[in-house]
Amino acid sequence: MIDVVALGELLIDFAAKSTDASGYPTMAANPGGAPGNFLAALNAYGRKTAFLGKVGNDTFGHLLLGTLKKAGIGTKGIVMDDSVFTTLAFVTFDESGDRSFSFARKPGADTQLTWDEIDKSLIDDARVFHFGTLSLTEEPVRTATQKAVAYAKEKGKLITCDPNLRKPLWPSEDAAREQILWSLAQADVVKISDNEVEFLWNCTPEEGADKLLQEFGVSLAMVTLGPDGCLLKTESASFRAICPKVHPIDTTGAGDIFGGSAVARLLELNKPIDALTADDLAYIGQYAAAAASLSTERSGGIPSIPAKEAVLEAMYGSSCWKPNHFLHA
Repeated sequence: MIDVVALGELLIDFAAKSTDASGYPTMAANPGGAPGNFLAALNAYGRKTAFLGKVGNDTFGHLLLGTLKKAGIGTKGIVMDDSVFTTLAFVTFDESGDRSFSFARKPGADTQLTWDEIDKSLIDDARVFHFGTLSLTEEPVRTATQKAVAYAKEKGKLITCDPNLRKPLWPSEDAAREQILWSLAQADVVKISDNEVEFLWNCTPEEGADKLLQEFGVSLAMVTLGPDGCLLKTESASFRAICPKVHPIDTTGAGDIFGGSAVARLLELNKPIDALTADDLAYIGQYAAAAASLSTERSGGIPSIPAKEAVLEAMYGSSCWKPNHFLHA
């Protein structure tokens, strides 16, 4: 049995390390793509996962497969295509570590995945199906994603979604908004950022969480608030977590690591979402906020996932090492 299968983009992030006198960056390559980061966090915290996607049959595609295998992620569902290159993303940073993106994706291999290429047995075997909206930007992967979501819902899987808005990849903001709103309406659990809430509805994180629950039928809304932590909310409980103090150098993948960490804790609780208490939401949110925060102190997505022991120490300090000091240690 697989805990989580995710469909989406797998790519190389080129992150700026320095800039010369003319403004040209020196860049380092890291494995990237939100679903891969998400699954890697789940694996790091004890879950079994698999990936559905496409890469080029090129150097970067083979590197990415090796990285996922090393992280413990099942790669049977990844197609290698001779006709397109693995997608590349170029990430530059401002003084606070926040990112700007440029993409070599016209087309990139991830956009060329078709429904016929998706290994449905991986969805059959999973407890959770996860997707984002970068696989809704173009055909044929948009149709493949829509059909995969419908298939997973028909099979009774828990559906999780992270909008992961990247404006440069959409033909217009209206197109992005339309597809994101569609994705939110499919999901049981949504991880969304405060910036995405503002983009969609121009409202507060609290109002955004309420919209997800009341208008979109979401069971668990998780709104990330950057350095201010996160808000988790169901119809009957809510919790707001704060982040430990860190010194960020690269926020790439932090939201994905939050999502993967949160779903790992949710699965560990093994309770229906409508039975979650405020204490359960604290158990999920505090850990996910700490894991995401610590990840910003290292470069890249998958390489920056902190060990469980480091996350627990950031949450509780060295006094936490007696098992009865925290739930489900």
